[in-house]
Amino acid sequence: MIVAMGTTSFCLIHTPLINQQSTNLDVLSSTMKSRSGFIVSLSRGNNEKVQKRRITSKRTHVDSRKSLGEILFDTLDRAIVKFIDPPLQSSVNPNYVLCDNFRPVDELSPIECDIIHGSSSILSCLEGVYIRIGPNPQFTPNGPHHYFDGNGMMQSIRFSQGRATFCCRYVKTNKYLFEHQAGSYIIPNIIGGMQDLGPFIARAALFAARCILGQYDYSQGFGVANTSIVHFGGRVYALCESDLPYEIKVKNDGDIITLGRHDSNGNLTLNMTTHPKVDPETKEAFAFRYWATYPYMTYFRFDANGDKQPDVPIFSMKQSSLTHDMAITQKYAIIFDIQLGADPMNFIRGRRLVSFDPTKVPKIGILPRLATNESGIKWFDAPGLNVLHVVNAWDEIDDDGSEVVVLVASNILQVEHLMEQIHMIEPCMEIVTIHFRTGVVSRKSMSTNNFELPVINQAYVAKKNRYFYSVINEKRPLKSSMVRTLGVVKLDITASSENNTKDRNKHIVASRMYGENCFGGEPYFVARDPDDPNSEEDDGYVVSYVHDESSGKSKFVAMDARSPSLEIVVEVKLPQRVPYGLHGIFIRENDL
Repeated sequence: MIVAMGTTSFCLIHTPLINQQSTNLDVLSSTMKSRSGFIVSLSRGNNEKVQKRRITSKRTHVDSRKSLGEILFDTLDRAIVKFIDPPLQSSVNPNYVLCDNFRPVDELSPIECDIIHGSSSILSCLEGVYIRIGPNPQFTPNGPHHYFDGNGMMQSIRFSQGRATFCCRYVKTNKYLFEHQAGSYIIPNIIGGMQDLGPFIARAALFAARCILGQYDYSQGFGVANTSIVHFGGRVYALCESDLPYEIKVKNDGDIITLGRHDSNGNLTLNMTTHPKVDPETKEAFAFRYWATYPYMTYFRFDANGDKQPDVPIFSMKQSSLTHDMAITQKYAIIFDIQLGADPMNFIRGRRLVSFDPTKVPKIGILPRLATNESGIKWFDAPGLNVLHVVNAWDEIDDDGSEVVVLVASNILQVEHLMEQIHMIEPCMEIVTIHFRTGVVSRKSMSTNNFELPVINQAYVAKKNRYFYSVINEKRPLKSSMVRTLGVVKLDITASSENNTKDRNKHIVASRMYGENCFGGEPYFVARDPDDPNSEEDDGYVVSYVHDESSGKSKFVAMDARSPSLEIVVEVKLPQRVPYGLHGIFIRENDL
């Protein structure tokens, strides 16, 4: 059983996976006649300053012809919530997690949007589709619910011939289709449900009974595909780290369909990272998977056609590591062994399943990109370095002719808060230099201004780059347990800086704040002319969705990446609110 963690995951029991053929689209269409929406009611006490939100379900269609067994399962599920669940912490309380613009939205068929601002020349550079994905529960959660537990929903905007078409679709995972047909939330939340041993065992037993009785085929996966969208080997995939990729397709009218769960002809098993790295020149993709049992990590790659190559188990990793991202250079693949891990024995010890080990020394692992085994891996101690998201990495030669790898990444200074108090993680952008001859890992902080979700010009992956773009997160959430994005900054890696805060700000060369009560999400860089070999690295646009919490309206914006103020040059009014979400991608028209 692979335990899903939205942006993180681990494996408890190794189970074989059965190949799944592409889902019949007619069947998918017929199953989309009902879903659950959400109504938020607000109440305020006489002396209360914080609004309390109560989430209730509004079901447009309910099948009342339930069998006796289904009624029994529903009754037992409600009993767990009422009699076994402890009081909910804010990080797993739906009343806090699913409020304001973290609140789910309904699917929306393709609809043309009003382009408020933007010239034809800029719009022609954006020919293609921008997709951002994030958790969006299909039904009202039963009991504890972590933000990362929600079903994956894709919010896309396609530009074609000067027109913009918006669409909003769920990834039709095995879990989604089963619960959609049943008309209720059935498969237990993994992250939220693992807060305490008693409720976890009760829910696991109930779910196991459903599987034994043939109600649910867990061999076809139970992930939520809610974390990222990737494009390699001529295909587009929705990913989460608890399952295999789900292949999706963008149709000519802007709609998005799910083709099915992808196992690379039976060669891809269990799960994979949500951040594979694609070499823009060779078109190869490099990835890994991790879980809570030995071997704790396995490295693998896909060739230019998208065919998976043999696994490379990393037996030298001695402990579980909830590693979210990786890096590549033109010669090497870079993996991380961080202080956050998962140990099933923690439940027996009365601890949380996901745990922080302050005595563990984080490590950086570097192995040849084309490795067929781990014999060539080199491990470097990096005390205090817990990488969450990678900016980029590249190869260099130092003054004495020795090999050096330079890595730029976000270091989570308080990684123990990642799952429960994410606003306290204190991300710090760092330049990390790994010296092969001496084994020394030197580090330089670029900024401690709560920057995260970094992106670059994808043509520079694995090569030395100068610029990257990052969100500015609020220091402390005011309403939800999740943090919101105040704006976006452009940083220059090559800018000189010392160790004081004033000098570190020299790396910031452009910025844009979204305005009062306006918040965005992860940006994405779109090159103005990717086919021009003489174009500058930052010649392009930074795109994102922005939501105004005062008006309840959302919009798509494209910013001039070379402008000191990241000037908005395209603005599109969207027909539906867009939740903040997680990671996104822009795919050009000729790649669709």
